[in-house]
Amino acid sequence: MKNGIDLSELLKKAEIFAGLDPESLALISQKLDQVYYKRDDVICRDGDPGEEMFVIVTGEVAVTKQGPGGAEVEITVLRSGEVAGVMSLFDEDVRSATLRAKGNVELFRLDKNTFQEILSRNVDLARRLLAHLSRQLRSETRTVAQLLSPELDRRLKAAVFDTKPYTREAFEAANRGRFALHYFEPRLGLETAFLCSGFKAVCAFVNDDVSRPVLEELKRQGVELIALRCAGFNNVDVEAARDLGLSVTRVPAYSPHAVAEHAAALLLALNRKINRAYNRVREGNFSLSGLVGFDLFGKTAGIVGVGKIGKCLTAVLRGFGMTVLGHDALHDEEFASASGLAYVSLEELLSRSDVISLHAPLMTETRHLINGRTIGLMKPGVILINTSRGALIDTAALIEGLKAEKIGAAGLDVYEEEEGYFFEDRSDRIITDDVLARLMTFNNVIITSHQAFLTREALAEIARVTLESLAEFESGRRLNELTNAVLPKSGASKGGGKPNEGKS
Repeated sequence: MKNGIDLSELLKKAEIFAGLDPESLALISQKLDQVYYKRDDVICRDGDPGEEMFVIVTGEVAVTKQGPGGAEVEITVLRSGEVAGVMSLFDEDVRSATLRAKGNVELFRLDKNTFQEILSRNVDLARRLLAHLSRQLRSETRTVAQLLSPELDRRLKAAVFDTKPYTREAFEAANRGRFALHYFEPRLGLETAFLCSGFKAVCAFVNDDVSRPVLEELKRQGVELIALRCAGFNNVDVEAARDLGLSVTRVPAYSPHAVAEHAAALLLALNRKINRAYNRVREGNFSLSGLVGFDLFGKTAGIVGVGKIGKCLTAVLRGFGMTVLGHDALHDEEFASASGLAYVSLEELLSRSDVISLHAPLMTETRHLINGRTIGLMKPGVILINTSRGALIDTAALIEGLKAEKIGAAGLDVYEEEEGYFFEDRSDRIITDDVLARLMTFNNVIITSHQAFLTREALAEIARVTLESLAEFESGRRLNELTNAVLPKSGASKGGGKPNEGKS
């Protein structure tokens, strides 16, 4: 133990030490040096001799490679309890990546010379280490033999971008070794597309850049399939993909219940001031002043976009005893009759609704659907919910509506300039987006970080459908032959639903 930290447990994270007994681990732990780094400090650089290894105690370490033009590209992030760096005992290995502190980082370091000295003075430890390495070598030999076998040699390789731990867990559980999946934490873009060399498929997410220049680079790298693990595809130049002969698929629906339930959660929290009440009570303030809400029973809700998610939300809101109005280019009269939803014009929906929830796709005609003019049609004090696409709302107009108290509250799971903020930990940095910063000052606005889709069931379905697309591609299907193909020009896609419908 050092400073209350069980270093023996941390050392087990390193393969070289994983099989050692507690006595050996304790002996090595005594020689670890505690070191600290500040944000952007370089811990070690690509090409440097591999003469030390690190065990991360607190903080995050970025692993970067030099990309086109010499810029550093973040490949992954190492966190507390993980091992960084390489230490070769037998030759002069060099590091294959740069390690850079992402904030304040605490490490324990073991250098090569110290470790060799420990081994030279402790014959038993050296013997145990060699025995462990011998077992590891036999295991690695079997692994190499498997990798060289014809069965695994034919596995389809896919690069999965913008991944988080929950993404990997869901995909690994669904994949079970069928495809060779390689996970990258950074988003797909022109500066990271070079990482796709050798991959036939790329799995992209909602904020990845899949524009024509990126697609052209992916084509040069040998990529043939873009498998979106989301419903929307407004970030993809579908026409360019078809011109280049690239297949594009998506996940048209995974758990509409997840998104509908999140929209309902935002509504309930805003109406009953749950966020404000929670913060008050934590500070010992049990006053009820300013926390008055209203009964949802008997009120009117308007759903803009009555696809799978809109239909699920209809059932939830009808359960509260609300009248539900719907606006959609397509009318499902059978559903309307069974559920009690009434289709109306957008203007009527805006003027009659006490609550408005957006579930429309993002297209040219729906961009800034909620703007100064349409906000002017709404009831004073209306609650506005958006769990679809950020650009459905003109955020500047929303802020003016909030300031004028025309909009009584807003629940936003998306934001039109969310890239660079949502999905990331930016708690130690200044928010430079003045519009987002202003939104966060309102006590009647709740912003969640694009998490409406985030349930175990939805993640499992996303992984399953995405891997099904890989399987179809592997079997020889291409372009519009794929079940969930995204098609150009027509604004439609196979697999049901509407373009960009739902959450990603």
